[in-house]
Amino acid sequence: MLTAGEIMTREVYTVAPETSVDDLAKMFVELNKNALPVVDDDGVLVGLVSQNDLIEQDKPLHIPTVISLFDAVIYLEGEKRFREQVERMTARTVEEICRKDPVTCRESTPVAEVAQLMVDHAAHLVPVVDDEGRVVGVVARLDIIRSMNL
Repeated sequence: MLTAGEIMTREVYTVAPETSVDDLAKMFVELNKNALPVVDDDGVLVGLVSQNDLIEQDKPLHIPTVISLFDAVIYLEGEKRFREQVERMTARTVEEICRKDPVTCRESTPVAEVAQLMVDHAAHLVPVVDDEGRVVGVVARLDIIRSMNL
């Protein structure tokens, strides 16, 4: 049974939380990558950022439906969700747009489990981490497809 460690890409491009979204866009183009692990100064995974996260900044803002009852305004779709959308659209750093709790695996994780994680979480990239949470590799969908021929 193949494991993540046997099929993962070991040369991993990462991005720092304080990287600007403009620099992130350039990195996606230059590296031809769809997603990048976000790591702190010690190489510990703190998030995952994808091209979709960057594109979401340009989508139109959906103004929530509200009703006014007496002197109160009641958000029918949730004030918190609206606030989160505004924050993402005005973000200037990777930390503000990345997913903070990405799905991960270990080198010993069977490839079938990694594939299931990808399906269950709609993930295109799964970082492989060690016991300290440092990124030691990544498994992309293409890695899974390649492993089918091994």
